[in-house]
Amino acid sequence: MSGANVANRRSPWLLMHALAVFAFLYLPIAILIIYSFNGAGVGGFPPRDLTLDWYRRLFADSAIWESVGNSLMVAGCAVAIALGLGIPAALALDRAQFPGKALFRRVVLLPLILPGIITGLSLLMLFNESRIKLSLLTIILGHGTALISVATTEVFAGLQKLERAQEEASLDLGANYWQTFLRITLPNLKLSIIGAALLIFTLSMDEIAVSFFLIGRNNTLPLEIWGRLRRGITPEINAISTIIFVFSLAAIVLWYRLRRSAEGPPEIAAELIETVVQGD
Repeated sequence: MSGANVANRRSPWLLMHALAVFAFLYLPIAILIIYSFNGAGVGGFPPRDLTLDWYRRLFADSAIWESVGNSLMVAGCAVAIALGLGIPAALALDRAQFPGKALFRRVVLLPLILPGIITGLSLLMLFNESRIKLSLLTIILGHGTALISVATTEVFAGLQKLERAQEEASLDLGANYWQTFLRITLPNLKLSIIGAALLIFTLSMDEIAVSFFLIGRNNTLPLEIWGRLRRGITPEINAISTIIFVFSLAAIVLWYRLRRSAEGPPEIAAELIETVVQGD
């Protein structure tokens, strides 16, 4: 029996397995979205009396939207801190030679390995010893510190794929290192930086362990939801979760479109190569 026949016989089982995996991953999300429109609230199956009342109540809930604003501010600042420190760290790992480089490479990845509870507790002790009052500022510092490793690894991966010939040509033509970095290196790292920023933003919006230890009077969205879940699931939680899912899906689509536009269609690349060959 040929390999093609064996593959054809196994394909229905592989398809069923794939469908089961997708159902396991996304069926709970689909149920959450459906129940955000359920007129009977979180109980009762099948859902009936579909309504937008829960979204109207959500948009009138000032506490939720205040926490959303706090989370957006924290995530934006965390992106700036993580990229501001992660890009130089990635450049040092890729371009520089210094004593302890191997140790630095391992230490910079440590926040990815450590549980969030350890990071949050250690930062809490540091802020207490420094007499820094817990607030949104401490959460921003905590998220930025914990996510530097994400920026470093993403940008370092982009540097590994970068063609160094353009940088060498820029230096040979008289540009200094800063001009080469700003006009050649940084634009070529655009996809890696955007991908790192989206990942950092998403992780910061979702972070609860570090935030729990560093929170002051102002809640972030995950802590606001967690506090309300202690009193039971409400339809407003389903509604805000649906909005978060749509926002995340839009971010993924945006990233995909940016990546495709930066890479260019394969047909155009083939035409350019053919033109060059014919010109030679």
